[in-house]
Amino acid sequence: MLVDHHCHLDFPDFAAERDAVVARAVAAGVAGLVTISTRIRRFDEIRAIAEAYPNVFCSVGTHPHNAHEELDIPVAEIVAQAQHPKVVAVGEAGLDYFYDKSPRDAQREGFLKHIAAAQETGLPLVIHARDADADTGDILEQEMARRPFKAVLHCYTGGLDLARRAVALGLYVSFSGILTFKKSDALREVAASVPLDRVLVETDAPYLAPAKYRGKRNEPAYVVFTAQELARVKGVSEADIARITTDNFFRLYDKTPRQAFAQ
Repeated sequence: MLVDHHCHLDFPDFAAERDAVVARAVAAGVAGLVTISTRIRRFDEIRAIAEAYPNVFCSVGTHPHNAHEELDIPVAEIVAQAQHPKVVAVGEAGLDYFYDKSPRDAQREGFLKHIAAAQETGLPLVIHARDADADTGDILEQEMARRPFKAVLHCYTGGLDLARRAVALGLYVSFSGILTFKKSDALREVAASVPLDRVLVETDAPYLAPAKYRGKRNEPAYVVFTAQELARVKGVSEADIARITTDNFFRLYDKTPRQAFAQ
C-alpha cells in the first residue's frame, strides 16, 4: 500500500474525471490520498471533495503564492476549520523565492501564522520551500524552539543542509516525481541521506509527472514511480519502501484513520 499525501484534486485538471482518477490510484495500490489546500477561502471545495471519498482527506491553508491575499484570515479560523474530521494537516504554507508571486514579508507572515495553527491543533504542517533554504531553516528552528510542532517539507528540491536541519528538528522530507528525472542526481543524493523513518512520497498532481510521463498531467496513481526510484536510491525493495512510507505517513498524519485506506 502507498499513500499520496500531497495532490490537488480540486484543480480544474481533474474536474471532468475525479472519480476515475481516485479509482486509478486505488487500482495502482495507492490506497489513500490527501488533497492539499492552497486557498483557505476555497476550503469548502476541498472539504467537499474529501467528504465524497472514504479514502481522501485534506488540509486547510494558504499557499505562499497566495499569502498576500489571505493575511486577514486569523489563526483561529484555520484552527476552527481544522477540527473537521477530514482535515489531517495544515497548509501548504511556506516560502517561495523562485516565483515570488507574493511579497516575501507576506509569505513569512503567512508561514508563521500556519506554524501557529499547527502548534495549536497538533496537526502536521505541510511546508512549501523553494529557493528559500536558509530562511526556511531559520524560521523552523526558531519556532520549534518556542513550541514544538510536526511538519513535512513537501516536494523537496532543496539542498542537503536544509534536509539535515529539518531531520534534526524531527521533520519529514517528501519526494515527488522530480526524484525520477534524469538530471536529479543532487536530489537523489539528498534522498539517500534522509533516514528511512523520515521519508515520504507524493505526486503534487497535477504537476511534476515522473519521468515516464514527463510533460503530461500527473495523477496520484503515478506516485508508484517515485516510490520505485526512492527504493532504488535507498537500496531497499519496493515492498519495503511502500511499507515504510505508509507507516511514516500514519505516524505524521496521525489523525488519519488507518481503516479508511483498507483495500
